[in-house]
Amino acid sequence: MSQPGTYAAVDLGASGGRVMVARVGPATLDLTEAHRFPNVPVRLPDGLHWDVLRLYGDVLDGLRAAAASFDGIASVAVDSWGVDYGLLDPSGALLGNPYHYRDGRTEGLVEKVAALIPPADLYGATGLQFIPVNTIYQLAAASGTPQLEAAGTLLLIPDLIGYWLSGRSGAEATNASTTGLLDVRTGRWSGEILEALGIRAELLPELRQPGDVLGPLLPEVLAETGLPPSTVLTAVGSHDTASAVVAVPAEGERFAYISCGTWALVGVELDEPVLTEASRAANFTNEGGVDGRVRYLRNVTGLWLLQESLRVWERSGQPDDLPWLLAAAGELPPGGPVIDPDDPAFLPPGDMPARIENACRRSGQPPPRCPAETVRCILDSLAAAFARTVRDAVRLSSRQVEVVHLVGGGARNRLLCQLTADACELPVEAGPVEASALGNVLVQARAHGSVEGDLGAVRALLRATQAIRRHEPTTGG
Repeated sequence: MSQPGTYAAVDLGASGGRVMVARVGPATLDLTEAHRFPNVPVRLPDGLHWDVLRLYGDVLDGLRAAAASFDGIASVAVDSWGVDYGLLDPSGALLGNPYHYRDGRTEGLVEKVAALIPPADLYGATGLQFIPVNTIYQLAAASGTPQLEAAGTLLLIPDLIGYWLSGRSGAEATNASTTGLLDVRTGRWSGEILEALGIRAELLPELRQPGDVLGPLLPEVLAETGLPPSTVLTAVGSHDTASAVVAVPAEGERFAYISCGTWALVGVELDEPVLTEASRAANFTNEGGVDGRVRYLRNVTGLWLLQESLRVWERSGQPDDLPWLLAAAGELPPGGPVIDPDDPAFLPPGDMPARIENACRRSGQPPPRCPAETVRCILDSLAAAFARTVRDAVRLSSRQVEVVHLVGGGARNRLLCQLTADACELPVEAGPVEASALGNVLVQARAHGSVEGDLGAVRALLRATQAIRRHEPTTGG
């Protein structure tokens, strides 16, 4: 008989992080927030960076709060956004703050790498969409720099935090699958890609799988946090979308998912990658999932457009109260301007409302005249992009879809969920909001025997314990 256990999830997103604690058992899944904190990048003369030392301090604060409120935490696991990395010297010291994927240093690198590795060959090996934030292009940008030359190990962000917690380095497979350096067919680092790009093979650590128990936390971490000496670090789907997809409360296989936060990851779950020329042309990606599943998806710019607009309005003293803006946007009639949220103009930080106005003018549409109209334009545009991507995923994978599950922070946004249901002409089931943290603790709980079964059994527990809101389409078939 499985026994309930207590697990801590360190869940880091591009706009903020949290440490969550869950009590998990065969019929129990109670998630509590221990600590929440912002994730604010820093612009230095050499580019845009993550303040990873501050993030690690917040992680320790969160684990301390968790230990103070919950007895017997058995395990800790870390998930985060993908592609970004820290470089360690041979002694294990960090060589500078990691670059932010929105830094401009990768501009033009997709084309440069294509000159070294034909795109069809690269897609056939990695199955990844061509997007300049990927680790492969960041490393191409770093080629020849003193930092990269001095580095002994490259650790992706959740692996870096895990290294500081436990002293054990490695590369968790779901996050490694976002780098453009992993062979999607073998599940191993691609020697051919590394050689073509001049990347030293020894830079990349040994791979590990979700559910691997990695060992105890460092004594200084136990002393700093007050966690029990028996607490261990466990590998989960450390790419936050991999954990979020675990927490999609689907029944059966005929579903699409939208993991909606700063980015929106839109796709279907498959048993095998899709490596066709049509898939490459559509810029779909095959990323690793828990239990060997494939997250067949396309990155869509998500709530970043709204988040950055709110920051601009706050600084300028314009209305920035999100509930009020959403209510006002919901009162507007349909048929307003729609933009392409994936236009590269929207990738860097900056004056997002002005960029949206310019995009509307360039396409011959009347631009938004006030913040509420800008919000409605953003949400209509996201819903349309989500619907296009779901239809493309169905066409390219031959996986039939009867319902769309929208998880993550976007599940709170009722207007976005309804507009998405209307655009997809399918029901949208919204929630859970804390999908990444839930997927994180569920994989831990299964590794330590608090729950048993495959992903179907895990998702049945989610359906039985989590609040899910259904939006039926009001237009279309």
